[in-house]
Amino acid sequence: MFKAMTRGSVRLVERYLPDPYIFVILLTLIAGVSAMAFEQRSPMEVIQFWGNGFWGLLTFAMQMLLVLLTGHMLASTPLVKNWLRGLASLAHSAGSAIILVTLVSLAASWINWGFGLVVGALFAKELARQVRVDYRLLVASAYSGFLVWHGGLAGSVPLTIATSGHFSESKIGIISTSDTIFAFFNLAIVIALFILVPLINRLMLPSDQESIYVDPKLLEEAPDDVHQSTDRPADRLENSRLISIVIGVAGLTYLFDYFVLRGATLNLNVINFTFLILAILLHGTPRRLLKSLNEAIRGGAGIVIQFPFYAGIMAIMIDSGLATSLSEWLVSFATATTLPFWTFLSAGLVNIFVPSGGGQWAVQSPVVIAATQALDADIARTAMAVAWGDAWTNMLQPFWALPVLAIAGLKAKDIMGFCLIQLIVSGIVISIGLTWL
Repeated sequence: MFKAMTRGSVRLVERYLPDPYIFVILLTLIAGVSAMAFEQRSPMEVIQFWGNGFWGLLTFAMQMLLVLLTGHMLASTPLVKNWLRGLASLAHSAGSAIILVTLVSLAASWINWGFGLVVGALFAKELARQVRVDYRLLVASAYSGFLVWHGGLAGSVPLTIATSGHFSESKIGIISTSDTIFAFFNLAIVIALFILVPLINRLMLPSDQESIYVDPKLLEEAPDDVHQSTDRPADRLENSRLISIVIGVAGLTYLFDYFVLRGATLNLNVINFTFLILAILLHGTPRRLLKSLNEAIRGGAGIVIQFPFYAGIMAIMIDSGLATSLSEWLVSFATATTLPFWTFLSAGLVNIFVPSGGGQWAVQSPVVIAATQALDADIARTAMAVAWGDAWTNMLQPFWALPVLAIAGLKAKDIMGFCLIQLIVSGIVISIGLTWL
């Protein structure tokens, strides 16, 4: 029964889900037409919203590209390759490989979403080199760990409202992470997903006849050909370990000051900086580092072309008032008890068009806060409903899968059929946790 449902989901997605570039174009058209139909915006206004916002994610796009590049460079170092190879050796069957990659991805994503995306994808590739397993499900399992990120240590919504001076402080005050990330209901959801997500992925494992395998030779890194003549002064500089050591030590000194002396926390820039510094040190020479960069950069095309379109969609949704109207409509059904559930659904729907946790809270918080105060509901729980809704529909929206797909060498349609099953199961689990725990 379950395998039949999985087969149907995979076939549906493979047949009808277009390339992520076509997907973002379709979303752009849907957002534009909806803004004209429901917000009475003129075509010219919609085009202006779209064009003015088109480059609004340039910083974030560069951060995401660097997540891919620095993560790939770090993973291609001999030390990390050996570590991943050793961890992958714990898997002795297809089923154990699926469970292991899911657990590693869940743990890494709970710590930091960017870290989770890169580690999960790279670990999936290493497992595929050692274990004969359906490669589509293996990569989908790595991506499914991303479900827990917004309920984890780097969740943008709970961290925002826990920070002094946040934009809603005058209305809701400072909400401690003990009431959000470390609240019983949130930890219960996380624990439930840590148990169910690996189990569901394991149950989706196709039969040998239906599995699609990848030739491990196709996943092997290019042979090391960086040992070239050092007769020229320029060659000696490119092969100099001293240069890498100096820059690496400077970077580690900064990180010590950042974490130990200043007590600062993880963010995407620090993750990328850490990955880069470690890659510089562990590769040993600039030539080795640049070789790994050339290999990594091939997969970044999707990020470069698609992120501006998502910025344009976000601008249409926000500037036209469509996102606010959508949120208001969904929470209008709510009571004090059911407000987190309806907020969760509204956030999931908005996330398809505005796939940004921090940006989504900025859009939905006025509606959510007003409804919470009117119904005398729990603002911490309702805020986490926005966070979980933002994470939930990432199993349908291929935006965040782009770095994973680039590393793994797959297309969105290859994994989203499996992710659709996780969308259904996790939606039930999260809804129960938000409403009744």
